[in-house]
Amino acid sequence: MNWTAFIVKSILLAGLVFSKPYLTEWVSDSKHNWEFLLVMDSFFVFALSSSLVVNILSWGYRRRNKIDINRTDNVLAGLENVYYLILAGAVVLTLLGIFGIDYKTLFTSLSIVAAAIAIISKDYISEVISGVIMSFSNDFSIGDYVNIAGHKGRILDLHFTRVELLNEDDDIIFIPNNKVFSSETINYTKRQLRKVSVEFEVDQKYIKTVESLEEDLIQSVSDYADNIVERSYNLKIVEIKKDSISFKFQYVLFQVDRELEKEIRKKTVRKVVNFINAQVD
Repeated sequence: MNWTAFIVKSILLAGLVFSKPYLTEWVSDSKHNWEFLLVMDSFFVFALSSSLVVNILSWGYRRRNKIDINRTDNVLAGLENVYYLILAGAVVLTLLGIFGIDYKTLFTSLSIVAAAIAIISKDYISEVISGVIMSFSNDFSIGDYVNIAGHKGRILDLHFTRVELLNEDDDIIFIPNNKVFSSETINYTKRQLRKVSVEFEVDQKYIKTVESLEEDLIQSVSDYADNIVERSYNLKIVEIKKDSISFKFQYVLFQVDRELEKEIRKKTVRKVVNFINAQVD
């Protein structure tokens, strides 16, 4: 927690609360219409109080889960998003109060318009609700390695309306929350999936024996033998086509390491290409 900011906010809040009776008395005795000062005072008291509550909850959560101050997760992001939602609502009510508009009467008289706006903006509202739900769920966390709607990568952040994903090509993809919420999703981190599969297809004329291809592939990753479970190698024939065969080369890592998996996968694919070129020559 940024204790300097916390102390400053606390002092400002205490000052506003302490001065409220004097401000109320001054406004009532004034010949001018200074009612908006009371409205602004109430807004800042609410905003500072909410901010301090979020700071305390975030600090307690970080301490309990031993999360570094420079890191964040879905719960912390969710707390921040909820705070901004509440603050946005407070801003609207404050503006209505400054202009002397009774928000209860206004909302009642504009119920039909509000319903129309809700229908028009239902997709956006749905995105926000989905984002809040995901923020406080255990299904996803910032840093998890996932496959969402065919996009595989690591979650960088959970926003109001979208999920920020870094894919295997180091491209940042923004996926709408509704799509995430309704799509079939694989969370490799939660499953602690250690089995790695590399799929490829080879023309039949370039394959002498499946055993020789398997031996070549195992040899290609021999430098990583300390990271791979012994005898977990397996070259499976997925499909036999007219002119080609689809393979799946699998092995099991001792622990989940996406960078290592990416490195081994790259070396395996290059070995397949070299194998085919060798057969051609």
